[in-house]
Amino acid sequence: MRAKAAAAFLMALAWTSSADAQKSISVKIGVINDQSGLYSEHGGIGSVWAAKKAAEDFGAAAKGITVEIVGADHQNKPDIGATIARRWFDVDSVDAVADANSSAVALAINDIARDKNKVMLNGGAATSELTGPRCSPNTVQWTTDTWALANGAGKAVVKLGGDSWFILTADYAFGHAMERDLENVVTANGGKVLGKVRHPFPTADFSSFLVQAQGSKAKVIGLANAGGDTITSIKQAAEFGNIQGGQKIAALFMLLPDVRAIGLNDGQGIMFLDSWYWDQTPQNRAFADAFAAANGGKRPTSVHASVYSSVTHYLRAVEAVGGAQDGAKVVAKMKEMPTDDPLLGKGMIRPDGRKVHDLYLYEIKSPAESKDPYDLLKVRATVPAAEAFRAMAEGKCPLVANQKP
Repeated sequence: MRAKAAAAFLMALAWTSSADAQKSISVKIGVINDQSGLYSEHGGIGSVWAAKKAAEDFGAAAKGITVEIVGADHQNKPDIGATIARRWFDVDSVDAVADANSSAVALAINDIARDKNKVMLNGGAATSELTGPRCSPNTVQWTTDTWALANGAGKAVVKLGGDSWFILTADYAFGHAMERDLENVVTANGGKVLGKVRHPFPTADFSSFLVQAQGSKAKVIGLANAGGDTITSIKQAAEFGNIQGGQKIAALFMLLPDVRAIGLNDGQGIMFLDSWYWDQTPQNRAFADAFAAANGGKRPTSVHASVYSSVTHYLRAVEAVGGAQDGAKVVAKMKEMPTDDPLLGKGMIRPDGRKVHDLYLYEIKSPAESKDPYDLLKVRATVPAAEAFRAMAEGKCPLVANQKP
């Protein structure tokens, strides 16, 4: 009897251990972005912190989910980004890549993640190709994109009388996509593009390009660039008299560090679209306070918020499907489940991989309106989720050829 009881106990113990092993889930997320160059303030090591914070707030450990977060600097070079992603997927057992930050890098990793059946949670890269012809069942685009930024800002500026444009474009994937989307929306709303020029990425001298913009007599200079290029072009536009001569600046992609670098004197009144601002809600401020405490007092950007939000939703989907091994299956579950987190609120992910939520038109405050070094923006308008992003039927995503808009 004792032998039978012992055998039964051992069998029960083995079954319990096996069941516990089945319940245990391991997830490894790689945060890849620019951590040392032009866009390092947009995401950088702050995105690594945001991913870790998301896992902590999700309560992964208590749910039997082991989450490991690693980070890497792609230096804004697609070949470096692709090499890191392949090593992560093939050697280091990484299940998902978050942030991406550069459109050229994101497009490269997008293809690798699909081929390896992994996941890309794109937060910082804005090219609308990721939900258009280059869409993938393994990729989600979380915050804004070039179509949304160009459509929202371009339409608003044309309606305010800015009906003639000169476009200054960063000569790489993001800039090309922004230029195309901006030109389309300007002309669709009755405006004209009088000229456009592409500048090296990055560059410190915009003098010849700004002279061309002056010569075009356009009312608006549209900046299809980002980061340090946007900062430098705005400052030099003031120096070369473009602004004093009456030309308006439409900065199509700006984040909080860019506004701080430009300064309120040169930046006041400039409007741009984004998905999130640290001082907009109590939940945003709580996240910003925790971020500042861990990141030298800096306030987070919308990219940091997107990393937190996307990792949170990804972990929910991993929990629901019982593992992270099948990337396409996890993304399919992410699309089935409505999104809801304290930063970007309620939303959903469309079949083309586009995360849908409200966008906001922000205006840079004047020096008199600002109360502290990070009190920089005010909300001028809300673009509802239903209007903020390109209709699926217009994106030419092969995943949704038979889907309704």
